[in-house]
Amino acid sequence: MSSDAKILKVAAIILVLFGMVTVFIGGAVVFDLFGLREKEGNFVPFVVFTNFICGFIYIITAYGFWNAKRWSALLILCAFILLIVTFGGLIFHITTGGLYQFKTIDAMLFRLLFTMAFASLAYLKIYTRSN
Repeated sequence: MSSDAKILKVAAIILVLFGMVTVFIGGAVVFDLFGLREKEGNFVPFVVFTNFICGFIYIITAYGFWNAKRWSALLILCAFILLIVTFGGLIFHITTGGLYQFKTIDAMLFRLLFTMAFASLAYLKIYTRSN
């Protein structure tokens, strides 16, 4: 197995684990399971819903990484764009007086960097390779 293939397999495992945690926690808040919605306090619903959707995108992208599928680069890029738009919406929400928690900003910045890193990896290791 080539070093690129090993990198993609490790990335796939990370993506699927992060995606599963994201779907579980996001789903619990969105659907008010396990009392997590109350524990979250002033959460921003559209941010939580976007993260929930991105969790599924991460899981599907993990399959694409595992199998070095070119479409996985485009899919993770879509997640990144969705997160950028959501972050813009969050900033608008905050500046217009909407309730939020500071940890939401930190979490969004982490998710943006995480997704950008995996989008870059997909571009470099999958999308640009010749098939």
